[in-house]
Parts: sequence; structure tokens; C-alpha cells
Amino acid sequence: LLYFGGSFQRIEEQAKSGELVTAPDSVTQRKRRPLLLERLLEGREWMMMTNYNTSLKNATTVKKSEEEEEGLTNLTKMLMTIAPSSSDSNSMSNEYKENYIKAYKRCQDKPGGAILGGRPNHRFEAYARAYAGCGSHTTLQYRWSYARMYESMAGKSHESDERYQTLYKERPQDVIGKTCRLEPLLGSRHAGELWEITSGNACNEHKAYNADEVWGFLDCGPFKNVKELQESQVFQLEHTAAGFAIVEFVTDRLVGVIHLSKDDPKNLNVQLDLPIVKPSSDGSMEQLEACFLLLDRLFAHGYRRVQICVDSLDVRGKRLPQRLGFTQEGQIPKHMIVKDANRDSIIYGMLNSDWDKGARSFLLKKLYGAAFEKADKAIVAKEEAVEEEQQQLREKKEAEAKASKKK
Repeated sequence: LLYFGGSFQRIEEQAKSGELVTAPDSVTQRKRRPLLLERLLEGREWMMMTNYNTSLKNATTVKKSEEEEEGLTNLTKMLMTIAPSSSDSNSMSNEYKENYIKAYKRCQDKPGGAILGGRPNHRFEAYARAYAGCGSHTTLQYRWSYARMYESMAGKSHESDERYQTLYKERPQDVIGKTCRLEPLLGSRHAGELWEITSGNACNEHKAYNADEVWGFLDCGPFKNVKELQESQVFQLEHTAAGFAIVEFVTDRLVGVIHLSKDDPKNLNVQLDLPIVKPSSDGSMEQLEACFLLLDRLFAHGYRRVQICVDSLDVRGKRLPQRLGFTQEGQIPKHMIVKDANRDSIIYGMLNSDWDKGARSFLLKKLYGAAFEKADKAIVAKEEAVEEEQQQLREKKEAEAKASKKK
């Protein structure tokens, strides 16, 4: 009985009542399952309504918009950093402004570092635009963490502050990291450079190589020219997918591209595909950080599980989910037919509980250092305490207002 979910208290109650002490049946066990957090259910409903037209039964008949033809699916747009203003809705601009002012005041009370000479507001502005850019549908913990990381990088020097301000003006929708940034994937912008670095030809300081090192385990490529690449599934995404270009932060060179596929907001699941990068960037910090930036934002939006599906023969491909802290969940024989040949797949998974309990901290330490990871924990803990105190004050004021109205 204990194994099936009983307790000594329940056994004692049944003994007193005279009921038969039996293990609960499967239907009873099903009813006892804990319900999801309200935040997850709200996020699920919002993503389903925002990203997909649930009234359409056959998703394959959905006609793509011009933006979707260029790769900007609804999932891509959801994960992009929110720009200060939006042509789609006036409410988005108001929402951004409200979050910006709130974050600006918060950073004024507790800036994350020393103030640069001649720029008294640079840290407040950096923190506020990063916080507001995360939107209102991500967790507060994520917004605090991402904004502090952005502020610390932007506030290092006058040069870094100017660089981040320029990026904010020219490309406010990019997701910014330490070694790379994620740009929404567009064929017109990225296809040419992606073909150059993945065609196998000598490029920049890199020697020629076999293009199958990049495309051998994928269902497409190598490509003869840029047009063929741009017309492929790398850029022509399904409506349940998203695509981002990985751009090296220092040089502004393209490292590769990263995709999400099989988005299932109803069950809060999505698949992270292996990044398509040139061989010299395989296993690099840019590749690792690109995955981290996406995973962090996905879990902040409420996803409960992210999976990676790898060819069982892809030795290099299997290293990445292990480096990210994914768990190998199983192997699917005869899973796919790739380039007219059988493919067995290995499935790796990351749960939101795994992410919160240690996987995120592990990657933070690896990417940004132990000092930053320790500071991040302290910052989030302090912000949570301040938020709880402010919430109590709001509730107290509301209660006093109601009491005064009754009088």
C-alpha cells in the first residue's frame, strides 16, 4: 500500500473506519495526479492562442505569410527579444514602456557595478532594455537574470556600452549573449554566408574540408549554390519550427544556424535540433551558448520538456546534449529514412525541473564563470525577497482600501 502511494496515517484512518485496506486502482491514482502550476497553464493557453490557429484541424493547409516564408514563424517571433515599439499592436509598446520604467527604477536602487565616467545612466538603461525585452510572458527570475547578465557585459567599458547601444538601435530583436548573439534566421540575410562556411570550400582563415562533415547526418545538403540552400528546409521552415542565426559577438561573423522543431505548446514540449555549424565551431563556446540562450528562454516561457534527437551513428552530435546536461531517454530503431538509408535515433531530454535544480547553474558556471553563477543566485534571491515584500504591501493597501469603502 505504501508503494502505491499510501501512508501510515491513511492506514490508521482505514483501520478505525473499518474500510478494506487496499491499494488504489489506476483510475483513482490518475485523479490524484497533481495539477500543473497556474503559471504553466496560463503560458500554455497564451502560446496556443498566439502562435497557432487552433480552429484549423489540418495544420498542413495553413497558408504561410510573407514573414513565415522568410523564416519568421510565430515561434521565432515569440522567442525574439521584444523591440521598444511594435507595428502590430499599441499595447505591446505600452507593455514595454511599463516594464522598462519598472526595471529602470529597480536598477537605480541597486546597480550591478561601477558607473562609467560621463555616463551616469548607462547601467540603468542597459538593465531596463534587457528586462523589458524579455516580455511579460517569461518568468520574473529569467528577466532578472538575463537583465543583470546584459547589464554586466554592457557596462564593462565605454566601448562595450557603445556597442550594446548600437545593437539595441539597429537590431533590438536579437538575443544577446557573451560570445554570440541569436538573430532571427532570414534567407536574404544569412544564406550566402552560411553556404560559404558549410560548403566545404576554404573560407576566411579556415582550410577546405569535406562538406559531409556538416551535412552527412542531415536530411538535406550539401548544396551546390546559395539559391539551393535558401530554398531548402534550412530556411523554409514548418509553421511549428523556429530558426536563428548564431553570430559571433566580436567579429560579427556567422557561426551557424540553430533550429527548433515539433513545437507542441499544448503539452509544453519542443525539439531542439543540433546546430548546423562549420567543423571548426563544433563544440565551441558559441555553439554551447546559443543552445543555452534558447533553452533558458524556452523554460522561462513555460516549456516543461525539450528534447534532442540524434542519429545513433553521429558521434560528434551525441556530445552536445551530454555537454548541455540532457538525459538519454532511449533509442528508436528505424526512426527515419535519411538520404534513402535507415536511421536509428537516440532521444535526449531536458525537463524544466532538471533545468531549475542544477542544469542551468552548471551551464552558467561553464559559460560565464563560477563568480557570475554565484552572483546570479544571490541576485535572484534578493529580487524574490523584494518582490514578495512589495506584493504584501500591495495586498495590504488593497485590503485597507476595501475596508475604508465599507465604512
